[in-house]
Amino acid sequence: MRKLTYKKAGVDIHKMDAFKGNIKSLVRKSFRQEVLKDIGGFGSFFALKINKYRKPVLVSSSDGVGTKLKIANFAGRHDTIGIDAVAMNVNDILCTGAEPLFFLDYIAFSSVRSKILFDLVKGINEGCIRSGCSLIGGETAQMPGMYKPGEYDLAGFCVGAVEKGKIIDGSGIRPGNIVIGLESSGIHSNGYSLVRKVLSAAEQKKMAKLLLMPTRIYVQPVLGLLRSALANKITGIAHITGGAFYDKIARILPAKVNVIINKNSWPVPQVFRCIQNKGSISDKEMYHTFNMGVGMVLIVRPGAEKAIMRQLDRSGLRSWVIGKAVKGKKEVSVA
Repeated sequence: MRKLTYKKAGVDIHKMDAFKGNIKSLVRKSFRQEVLKDIGGFGSFFALKINKYRKPVLVSSSDGVGTKLKIANFAGRHDTIGIDAVAMNVNDILCTGAEPLFFLDYIAFSSVRSKILFDLVKGINEGCIRSGCSLIGGETAQMPGMYKPGEYDLAGFCVGAVEKGKIIDGSGIRPGNIVIGLESSGIHSNGYSLVRKVLSAAEQKKMAKLLLMPTRIYVQPVLGLLRSALANKITGIAHITGGAFYDKIARILPAKVNVIINKNSWPVPQVFRCIQNKGSISDKEMYHTFNMGVGMVLIVRPGAEKAIMRQLDRSGLRSWVIGKAVKGKKEVSVA
């Protein structure tokens, strides 16, 4: 009888050990001073600098990239998708005012070339560098039969910290507050199931570079604001992802406040108009699914918007006044 091994069953432990050894030098490039050990142990060590805070609160997030992975696999381009995994998480915790500290990834597959795995980790590490956090560990899971050969899943986990007295939760939003939209880099990482339904395989391949543009990471410019004299002017922050303007902004509104978004107040990138026209999609569906060129929203006290936008501009980030808060019942309208 032929003797079975784990390798013959589809899991090559030695190959993965070699891969993890090869990426150690790459991952170290994202290490902050607080990181104590290389990746590869049973746990990852991060020494939080308690003296930076009076009452530190840890903030965590977990998210994936969704079916954008299908386009990456179809196009054979895997070097930016890792940035998306980081962005989805660090942008989320940024909405609370938190600084991202460290990140862990989860990559699962049945059979994937080492070059693809390296490109994924390279992108994840780049996302960490852009957001100022450290890639300190993760899991590379070989699961024969769970995925088609060459396909994989990618998710991430982020932890950040914020001073307890400086948590941003939207409770300070009042009627009269101004809504500022921060420019996106494209579709980001939501709505790709609809994109793939609208665009043919040939169109997806032709537009792959545009469709795979990585999600913008807002950490540095927004933390710059939160560390400035303008910090107390910001009453709410929303990351425009799944559910887009309607759901994500409503999530942070107090019970008796509405937000009105003026959809003509910023230039909508052509890629969204292309998808809308080809799919005969209504405006409401578009603004409920996609970021439409605005990847993050700041809600600020009236009179502060110009100073905030000037500082964002100095950091290289375009922004627009796109709406206002009014009396209501925790709803968002786009008109």
